[in-house]
Amino acid sequence: MAKPTRVTNAIRALRFAHGEMTQAELADRIGVTRQTIIAIEQSRYSPSLEMAFQIAHVFGVPLDDLFQHPDTED
Repeated sequence: MAKPTRVTNAIRALRFAHGEMTQAELADRIGVTRQTIIAIEQSRYSPSLEMAFQIAHVFGVPLDDLFQHPDTED
């Protein structure tokens, strides 16, 4: 079983703030499966840097508004 990542994210909140976008819609927009989005949202998987930038671009936010690491949170 994979060890959960300590990186947290605001993907779920951003999806709902952007017209209640579904996980499947986000997955389609960045070219991954819905299961990948689920795993990222649940912090079971850390996306590649490229994928992280793609997600941030979909929502029009900087990476540090989308992903946080406990050691760097304010």
